Amino acid sequence: MNGFTLGRYYPTKSFVHRLDPRAKILALVLLLVAVFYPAGFGGYLVVGSLIIMAALLSRIPLSYYLLGLRPLLMMMFFLGVLNIFFITSGELLFEYGWFKLYSGALIQTAYIIVRLVLMVTVTTILTATTKPLDLTLGIEDLLKPFKLLGLPTHEISMMISIALRFIPTILEEALRIMKAQQSRGVDFEEGKLKEKISAVLSLIIPLFVCAFQRAEDLANAMEARSYDPQGKRTRFHQLKLTFKDLVLIAVCGCALAGVVMIGLEL
Repeated sequence: MNGFTLGRYYPTKSFVHRLDPRAKILALVLLLVAVFYPAGFGGYLVVGSLIIMAALLSRIPLSYYLLGLRPLLMMMFFLGVLNIFFITSGELLFEYGWFKLYSGALIQTAYIIVRLVLMVTVTTILTATTKPLDLTLGIEDLLKPFKLLGLPTHEISMMISIALRFIPTILEEALRIMKAQQSRGVDFEEGKLKEKISAVLSLIIPLFVCAFQRAEDLANAMEARSYDPQGKRTRFHQLKLTFKDLVLIAVCGCALAGVVMIGLEL
């Protein structure tokens, strides 16, 4: 949990940090659509190349991104085991008694792993190179057209920004509670099923209490500063799209178009 990087801002000077948050959000959406489009490993190669280039330009250590992927290892392992046991498509590769391993299971597992890695990495690049305030302003500007439909765009963007900001905070709180419970003799790894359920409950209940307490403290702090979501607000920092921002959007759009063409040829 302490290696969770999603939602954390990594302060450094880089080309990606200087980009407009709206351009980075649009690039994220385009790349996520490309990741989910069924274009096989060729599509993943196109998207992965752009993500690797963005990671290098961000001047953030590779270990930072690897820490963000570490919490997914258990999920990848679990999904891989499910695919191996339940997917029976493709060529039979191995058979031992009742156990049969098919090529379709391995391919599907590889698809899931690559997709998860790309999704988490590109999202980590966005949150690590964009300040929470800039992220809020960017989301609010992109949602402005929906304001004509009566949607509370400012409130939505604020909630998204707060949720992203509190992800690492809640995880750190969970780690602190876990260490406190372990010091009191709670074992989260060994024991019977009933004991493990009791151990998890001893973690979840205090975590929910702390989360609600932090939410109440945040609400009180916003009220003390006379925050009014319906009031007219001005900005000291104005967002402006530059040529490099437009180039970023165009490159990601071309990547999505290329992934679609690859998918149509399959």
